[in-house]
Amino acid sequence: MSLMVDGFERGRLSIGEMLTEALELVRQHLRMEVAFIGEFRDGRRVFRYIEGQYRSMSLAVGDGRLLEESYCQRIVDGRLPELIRNAGELQEALALPATRALPVGAHMSVPIRFSDGSLYGTFCCFSTQADETLNEADLETLRLFARFAGRVLERHALSEQQRNEKLERIKAVIAQRDCWMVYQPIFHLVHNTIIGYEALARFRPEPYRSPDLWMGEAGEVGLRTKLEVMLLETALEALPLIPEDVYLSLNVCPDALLDGSVVALLAKQPLHRLMLEVTEHRSIVNYALLAAILEPLRQGGLRLAVDDAGAGYASFRHILKLKPDVIKLDRSLISNVDSDNDTCALAAALIRFAEQTGSNIIAEGVETDAELTTLRGLQVTKAQGFLLGMPKLLDEAAG
Repeated sequence: MSLMVDGFERGRLSIGEMLTEALELVRQHLRMEVAFIGEFRDGRRVFRYIEGQYRSMSLAVGDGRLLEESYCQRIVDGRLPELIRNAGELQEALALPATRALPVGAHMSVPIRFSDGSLYGTFCCFSTQADETLNEADLETLRLFARFAGRVLERHALSEQQRNEKLERIKAVIAQRDCWMVYQPIFHLVHNTIIGYEALARFRPEPYRSPDLWMGEAGEVGLRTKLEVMLLETALEALPLIPEDVYLSLNVCPDALLDGSVVALLAKQPLHRLMLEVTEHRSIVNYALLAAILEPLRQGGLRLAVDDAGAGYASFRHILKLKPDVIKLDRSLISNVDSDNDTCALAAALIRFAEQTGSNIIAEGVETDAELTTLRGLQVTKAQGFLLGMPKLLDEAAG
């Protein structure tokens, strides 16, 4: 059973597949007709998972009845035993309509509890015929499967709780626009002037968490595009406040570009004053589709940049497939460019590639004079980083 739990945790089996398989195993072993897991919720016993010949008995997942009308409640509180060989011999069982309606002959049921002792419901199986051969060993088998089900259900409940917390957290940030933008200047090293600002998101909720964690959570709960749209709207508020000859650089995930709301938002802007940085460390499934979506925007003046070039294989694929206007060298290349020959050689190769393909280079994450000197020697003319300018509120960055 530990393999089944591992399979669930690694995504190979869904919780439904795993628990249905467990029900089938125990039902067959105990020679029963139906096995099910019932949850106790709001005064009712609800079928969550059922396996066996239940359809002919008009039973279905999601069906429920009052706890007081169920075997499950009576077994949990001790009015009925966990092992019933013949329900027709017990007055407490005969008082339940299901005993004659289904009918119920043999019945076994044990509680499912979480690690804190709280009761989830019951793990049950029954047949329409009595079975006098059932014994304590069979009951112990059922208890074993109930413990397994409890572990799986508890982990699933915890996962759902965490997901709901993430969902509410992201929804609140979007609804309240609970963020602000800082802007890092991009310099022309020859003219010593600011040619652009990169907008970088910061989130207000405490404790402080980095933007990549917020974006990751938004992706997990299906709200990444909505969050990105809100961040883009917030970043674009700065556009009228920066000089006409200075552009604004925006970060966006390729998946968000496939959503019409992102493209519609960008299409309303002065595209010649915008640069879009593709921020994705994974391969893009359909480069042709993404390129087609971007083409009208690029024809309108939008500059396209591939971010984090040199950080991994995906960024090189982006460069080859999207043919960006700008290639941004990742900090991992810049940090050793002055001291590591291999790093310097790779940076030089990307710079030469850009020259031959008509792209511009921006060096990101420049933090030391030695790095800047080396980059100048490699004919890099545009850069950003803490050495040149920290990310700040717009009025501070522009000042």
